[in-house]
Amino acid sequence: MSTSDTPPEEPTGAEQQSKQVPSEPVQSGRQRLAAGLWPPRVSRAQLIVAVLLFVLGLGLAIQVRSNSDSSALRGARQEDLVRILDELDGRTKRLEGEKQTLEEQRRELESSSNQAEEARKQTVEKERQLGILAGTVAAQGPGIVLKISDPKGQVQSDKLLDTLQELRAAGAEAIQINGVRIVADSYFSDEGGGVAIDGKKITQPYEFRVIGKPQDLEPALNIPGGVVQSLEKEQAVVTVTRPAKIVVDALRAAKQPDYARSSAS
Repeated sequence: MSTSDTPPEEPTGAEQQSKQVPSEPVQSGRQRLAAGLWPPRVSRAQLIVAVLLFVLGLGLAIQVRSNSDSSALRGARQEDLVRILDELDGRTKRLEGEKQTLEEQRRELESSSNQAEEARKQTVEKERQLGILAGTVAAQGPGIVLKISDPKGQVQSDKLLDTLQELRAAGAEAIQINGVRIVADSYFSDEGGGVAIDGKKITQPYEFRVIGKPQDLEPALNIPGGVVQSLEKEQAVVTVTRPAKIVVDALRAAKQPDYARSSAS
């Protein structure tokens, strides 16, 4: 048999695989970096955190914008804002002073060698203070006198009540209006074309004699949109003075409660 009749040799497995599978193209470094960054691979936890942060930021932005839009003082003048801040500062100082007084009383009770005598003194002082608030004893001190003249007859009981509430909020400790002592249960009413306090009719000019810190009381009446401006819109004439001493001497009879009793054993 001649060599020409010899069958050709079969290719090996490696040779077959090299012929069937083409070689992959070689990627550059930039191509590998782009393939690693895109598409982004985000885990479920990262996605939840991103959504929560977005919702939180949106809520804060809405809240800030709402507060900015609804601010009643946004258009106020600088001097009006300063006056309001001074009033708030005065109220804060008053509360801090009351707190300090109570703390001093507590320390005196704790450190006094004769606690019974110290307690008696504080009880007497407390009784005097409560008498002033209840209107059963006269009082004197610094303060203001507020006079309201109403030539048009437009000032009704609600305006006087607003004035009283503003004075109380500013730290008024004792108030008398046209000879009527104002206490916690005082009430105003419109009666016969005029105003009555606790059922007693008063005539204008309405005079408020107020004991308290004048530096707090007077600015509280003159804040923008406050008592003075409200009364002047009714064509009333308002004057505020600061005498050296205010005397509140109208008295109220002590009232025995019908139902309330002390809870002290």
